[in-house]
Amino acid sequence: MAKGSVRKKGKKWYYRYYVEDASGNRIQKECVGTESKAETEKMLRDAIRDYEEKQFIAKTHSLTLGEMLDIWAEEDLKVGTLSNGTVDTYLHAVRKIKEHPIGKRKLKTVTAEHLQQYMDLLTFGGTAPDGTVYRGFSKDYVRSFSAVLNNSFKFAVFPKTFITFNPMQYVVMHHSSEDVDIFATDEDAGEEVNAITHEQFLSLVSFLEEKNNPAVLPIQIAYYAGLRIGEACALAWSDINLDEQYLTVRRSVRRNSARRKMELGTTKRKKVRTVDFGDALTSILKKARKEQLKNRMKYGELGYKNYYKEVVEKNRTHYELYALPRTEEVPEDYHEIDLVCTKLDGAYTSSEQVASMCRSAAKKVEGLAGFHFHCLRHSYTSNLIANGASPKDVQELLGHSDVSTTMNVYAHSTREAKRSSARLLDKVAGID
Repeated sequence: MAKGSVRKKGKKWYYRYYVEDASGNRIQKECVGTESKAETEKMLRDAIRDYEEKQFIAKTHSLTLGEMLDIWAEEDLKVGTLSNGTVDTYLHAVRKIKEHPIGKRKLKTVTAEHLQQYMDLLTFGGTAPDGTVYRGFSKDYVRSFSAVLNNSFKFAVFPKTFITFNPMQYVVMHHSSEDVDIFATDEDAGEEVNAITHEQFLSLVSFLEEKNNPAVLPIQIAYYAGLRIGEACALAWSDINLDEQYLTVRRSVRRNSARRKMELGTTKRKKVRTVDFGDALTSILKKARKEQLKNRMKYGELGYKNYYKEVVEKNRTHYELYALPRTEEVPEDYHEIDLVCTKLDGAYTSSEQVASMCRSAAKKVEGLAGFHFHCLRHSYTSNLIANGASPKDVQELLGHSDVSTTMNVYAHSTREAKRSSARLLDKVAGID
């Protein structure tokens, strides 16, 4: 049974308990609690139970890569400063690494060659030693695995001293090259859908409206304001000023796969931004607001309200999102949030549901093969710049980290916009 105690330093209480390190020695761990002694004592009990149930600390000679990843996740990743979204992405990578035979190897026997083979398998695809077939993954997806392995091995070297050096420093990130058929016909050389035309947008909306599909409003918001899917679904009516025609992007919604909860969190860049919009979106939002108020009367006690709950785990705050029946008693720690994008009964529309609806519509609406929600953000970018908007202004509206990202999106604009740009040279040649 692990022993522990709490003590007060300044305004906060701290809890400490003893664990066994890799060499079998008992060492003391001290962690920051809260300003409440009772809460800190609860954190101590939870930490001791977590340690005793999972027994993360193993002897160095028998420690596997998967066990090391678990230790890193608990002691470094989850208590660090990364966003909840990034933590969830990294935890997904940890789970996948543990499923591969490399996760069962003894940590001290894992070499740079083993890691190189694993990273190449993720990049190019192939068959793992256990017979599992892998397809090649995207650069961003593979990069998350590289970050997990790099950071966890550094952690294993110091402060844990499980190993003496980081083998990931010798691993090279390879990239698959794209094969190009230089003899393809025009019919074969189709481009990936990035931006859609206004006619395609109207066809998409019309198709979804016929089915009373709740994806309509977030799609319209993304097309006219450039919001990401999670940002659109997390938008509250208090974030919108219809009179002055602007909205404030404060949060995003996403599923935390590790916790199996829908959560509200920060935007991708962790910044609050203001997005101005025009009469088209103003009209759409006013109509949507009236419809929602009408539906509240229609559904009455059969309807839902949306709430968030603040949960603190390992010094990390999660804002869980819930839809509760109007007749259900609301817990004291639930806070109501009046979301813009809801179903007819008032329950929130999740980003997962909207993404799925977009994929379904792409298969059924003519000309939208390959369409996904993020194409709307590309369309917003292309439409603004093609019609004379300053790239710097568009960057700020989109919340991009720098203007080069904005221009890279515009580089994937529609075929017609490229034709118009190319014809500008006709004016130089004096051709009308």
